[in-house]
Amino acid sequence: MSETPEVVAVGPSSDVPHHRRRPEWLRVKLPTGENYRKVREIVGEHKLHTICQSGNCPNMGECWGEGTATFMILGNICTRSCGFCSVATGRPLAADPFEPARVARSVELMGVKHCVITSVDRDDLADGGANIWASTIRAVRRRSPRTKLETLIPDFKGEWQNLTIVLDGAPEVLSHNVETVRRLTRKVRVQAKYDRSLEVLMRAKKAGLRTKSGVMLGLGEQDGEVLETLDDLRSVGCDVVTLGQYLQPTKAHLPVVEYVHPDRFARFREEGLARGFRFVESGPLVRSSYHAWKHAE
Repeated sequence: MSETPEVVAVGPSSDVPHHRRRPEWLRVKLPTGENYRKVREIVGEHKLHTICQSGNCPNMGECWGEGTATFMILGNICTRSCGFCSVATGRPLAADPFEPARVARSVELMGVKHCVITSVDRDDLADGGANIWASTIRAVRRRSPRTKLETLIPDFKGEWQNLTIVLDGAPEVLSHNVETVRRLTRKVRVQAKYDRSLEVLMRAKKAGLRTKSGVMLGLGEQDGEVLETLDDLRSVGCDVVTLGQYLQPTKAHLPVVEYVHPDRFARFREEGLARGFRFVESGPLVRSSYHAWKHAE
């Protein structure tokens, strides 16, 4: 007789007013499967670090089972203070020149087929961290030449010479998230600019790369604004878009205005496909790297 997988809620809800409590569709099954168990053992044995674990991603079991993992580089302290993000803000430590080699070793040991790399914002560095980005891409390619790479990058403050350093590494997918609709950008991404994010994607597309962006829902956006964002992304040639439910990391972060019903996510998926996106991942538990292995095909 097969065991029924345990089901857990994504985060606590006991202190949330009844009308804001997390609905049943935000409950997920605990990770299972032989491939997941093997990867988990390797990660534990070699003390590897993935943002899949540190971010408590609800899709970790599925992604690891498919050979996908996400790594964060350039430390764990960000120079920006976005209202949705739980990463610490402050003065980061110096960039570590040995980090690219460690990430490449982790990718090799884990047998990762599709590697997603992301980073904190490093506005304190003259190059915004671009050279560490480029070194990490090269290091992973040397040790795991068959592994496909997706880079989820910052905006480099619009200093395009730094963006070019990363684009020259030619990852299979270049990802940069607009995160929210135009109207809410200043509130959600204090130091970012909506049009600057669109330009990052436009420049990546002109460089010949497949491009991808992500949007969080539930922050107070209107349906029409979501559709406008999809139009804006397509206007710069964006190939892939992810839409998922925003979840408040702590009480100090922006509150959830609404838990978006799965039916609305399904509608946004159809709207995205109708606009010509190659892939649209749209659902309450979707995160930036969800089904990432498909997006490089």
